[in-house]
Amino acid sequence: MRSMWALLSVADKRGIVDFARGLAELGFRLLATGGTYRALREAGLPVTYISDFTGFPEILEGRVKTLHPKVHAALLARPDQEEELKALGLERIGVLAVNLYPFRETVARGASFAEALEQIDIGGPAMLRAAAKNHQAVLPVCDPEDYPRVLEALKAGPSPDFRQKLARKAFAHTALYDAAIAEWLSGEKFPEEKLLALRREASLRYGENPHQEAALYRVVGERGPLLEAQVLQGKAMSFNNYLDAEAAWNLVSEFAEPACVAVKHQNPCGVALGETPLEAYRKAYEADPVSIFGGIVAFNRPLDGPTAEALAEVFLEVVLAPSFSPEARAVLARKKNLRLLQVPFPAQGPYLDLRRLRGGVLLQDADTEDPAEPKVVTERAPTPEEWPDLRFAWKVVKHVRSNAIVVAKGGMTLGIGVGQTNRLAAARHALEAAGERAKGAVLASDAFFPFDDVVRLAASYGIAAIIQPGGSVRDQDSIRAAEEAGIAMVFTGVRHFRH
Repeated sequence: MRSMWALLSVADKRGIVDFARGLAELGFRLLATGGTYRALREAGLPVTYISDFTGFPEILEGRVKTLHPKVHAALLARPDQEEELKALGLERIGVLAVNLYPFRETVARGASFAEALEQIDIGGPAMLRAAAKNHQAVLPVCDPEDYPRVLEALKAGPSPDFRQKLARKAFAHTALYDAAIAEWLSGEKFPEEKLLALRREASLRYGENPHQEAALYRVVGERGPLLEAQVLQGKAMSFNNYLDAEAAWNLVSEFAEPACVAVKHQNPCGVALGETPLEAYRKAYEADPVSIFGGIVAFNRPLDGPTAEALAEVFLEVVLAPSFSPEARAVLARKKNLRLLQVPFPAQGPYLDLRRLRGGVLLQDADTEDPAEPKVVTERAPTPEEWPDLRFAWKVVKHVRSNAIVVAKGGMTLGIGVGQTNRLAAARHALEAAGERAKGAVLASDAFFPFDDVVRLAASYGIAAIIQPGGSVRDQDSIRAAEEAGIAMVFTGVRHFRH
């Protein structure tokens, strides 16, 4: 009895020669197409070209080569159809190794429509689906990482469970491929059908609470700072760690100057600028030395030894930075459970924000845009010292849950009012936290003032300048209150609700 065929046709040729050699050693006859055939020939392996197998030449510049009854019958024949297969003079293919043309990569590099169209694989998905459907008789292999496991399984005899796992992976591979093509052809941000392709990156110990199961997924074809980050030390990241780290990194990426952001429950509790990371950290710590305990701290500059010494005095869950000096690593190594994340690039640029509903989702542009230059609406304009603090506070308030108020001075937050059900309560929370330090400080609000009460409360604490979107039917009441108190007020024309 002649040995079974293994058909190899891969765009990603990592490991294919070793895999083919292993198959040949197990007694498989090798069958290949195009570039895979050439790679195996150059490696000195005995291999049959697909056209010699089918007796039909490649046509239409290679568009048709595996779409042939001899190929698909060899992949689709069930074990109980062996006699029919023999009667037709056909032979079985027992292993299929296929991965598809690099469509996502082609589109990502800005290829023309015509070039991208040519990178839509037809024969590959057809063969993979056929083999996956008939996985009881054929092993469908689409991931080069699986080659060693497949060879080991073939030596022992593949189990039904192993065959099914390969089939599931093959169908997922073709589904993700089709999703990418459909997304590209739609050309719309919000098409009629939105196909979100996810690939699991990690299983997590639990979700927000121990009774909730959780996992981390990557959106296929996208990159994100935290997903590319290197965990240098500490325990595995938790569900809550990822949420807080994302919030911290998004905010610290807003600043060109050296900055430090401390986050608790996805809200900043201390944010500051400084000449050095150490100065920024000390100011962020002083902003709220209670809330930072057990928090997440992010820097937009490399972390040095002196800053690490200061960090080591406080219990923290995660520290994020573009890099860590050897001195910083040595200091923080004493905190064995502290997670250090080396994040390779800032969180910048537009992306889509997704919120889950039961049975549906909401999609929107993420709030990443800066407003136009703020407009002064009071007779007194902010001073040269107040303008930088207004811009600083405005960047921070964009990242605070609504209703949100931020009080700041000297490039640091003094009080943050978070997630209140009315704006006056958020202002009171922020101003009480700032206390005496609020005198001469600035105040930022994520949305307009429906009444003048926030302005009058701010005046009682000595606030010098306010930045807010404007747009209320009672704007004049707030402007009048600011004029009476000598407070400079500017409107941005942009709201930053964050529910």
